[in-house]
Amino acid sequence: MSELLSINLPIFLLIALGYGVASFRLLDRRASEGLSEFVFCIATPALVLRTMTSATLPPTQPWGYWAAYFIGVAIVWTIAMLFAQSWHKRTYSESVVAGFSAGQANTVLVGIPVILQAFGDAGAAPLFLLIAVHLPVTMTLATLLYEGRKGVHWAEIVKRLALHPILLALFVGVMLRSFDIQPSGPIKTVIDGIGNAASPCALIAMGLALQQYGMRASLRETLPIVALKLIAHPAIVYVLAFHVFEMPRVWAGVATLFAAMPTGVNAFLFAARYRVSEQLASSSIALSTVLALGTTLFWIWVVL
Repeated sequence: MSELLSINLPIFLLIALGYGVASFRLLDRRASEGLSEFVFCIATPALVLRTMTSATLPPTQPWGYWAAYFIGVAIVWTIAMLFAQSWHKRTYSESVVAGFSAGQANTVLVGIPVILQAFGDAGAAPLFLLIAVHLPVTMTLATLLYEGRKGVHWAEIVKRLALHPILLALFVGVMLRSFDIQPSGPIKTVIDGIGNAASPCALIAMGLALQQYGMRASLRETLPIVALKLIAHPAIVYVLAFHVFEMPRVWAGVATLFAAMPTGVNAFLFAARYRVSEQLASSSIALSTVLALGTTLFWIWVVL
């Protein structure tokens, strides 16, 4: 428990920093919106580009490994959207944020230290293999779901997707990888520096938003999302990885723990980008991060 607490403590401190500077009026709502825009439009694309160009992928894709994890994402995402619309009478756009909050995991700040602590070097390959595609897949899915149901012409949708900062970074990364080109020298230094700023700046922005919105999303709305993220998602992945698809036991364990991570801050960035359900996303992140201190211990016991 103490190790998990030390891993999660920086998350709470960064959120508290944002909350504190907003409480003392050192930064206002404009700063919160500007910081969120910076992370979404510049820092996160740099992180995606760095990941896509530096990740080591196996010559034969582990389709069972992909399927076990992302089938779990699809199931909890769909349930969260349906629950938000039918039970809480939320709009379709708001339900996309609910689904994203249930399916997006905190992979960098929590996932990396927890999984490497559990599996050591043996877990590094499957861990970083999943990290390489996790954000691009979930962000692309969220964008397609949100943009595709707004009643605009398909040509306008294609234009918006083509100009989407994260999807554009994904495309550039794929192209560079296809031609075996890796950024180097000053360009790599800039990309790495901006990419490293993504997570801490996003958490500070979330702290600013929490001070503005508070925990306005009721537990009645937040708890189902947190339960899907911390219990249902890893349970589904566990069954698929250990009992349906064939893969090494360590890989199955990594996929399960990856799914057991709390809601990632990108759910808030997405909500802030489109100005929809920001309070639900921030509340889900805060509550799931706290409760993950206990649920993560359970899943580590299960997979080991």
